[in-house]
Amino acid sequence: MVNIKRAYDPVSDEDGRRILVDRLWPRGVTKERAHLERWAKELSPSKELCVWFSHDPNKWPEFQERYRAELAPQMDNLKELAAEAGKGTVTLIYGARDTEHNEAVVLKMVLEEFGS
Repeated sequence: MVNIKRAYDPVSDEDGRRILVDRLWPRGVTKERAHLERWAKELSPSKELCVWFSHDPNKWPEFQERYRAELAPQMDNLKELAAEAGKGTVTLIYGARDTEHNEAVVLKMVLEEFGS
């Protein structure tokens, strides 16, 4: 099972393994407060893609395509993460304010496609 959650939301026992998928550490969140299993920078979108997207909902469809293209070389890491999610809950942690248009939403879709 794959969930997504903002880094600023309270930690919960239901979160399972918490993995940060942002390229940058969330502002104002301490390592202790984050309760992360790990920080998967390799699965985060490039700086260039983030700057281009700027969380503009009008760019969302193209952001998804570009981000998926960036994830293609990370197939081994994606398969490993999907396998972890098959064994228990994995929560993808992100810092964006926009809960509908962010990298964790896309990454969750990609991981769930492995289970299809």
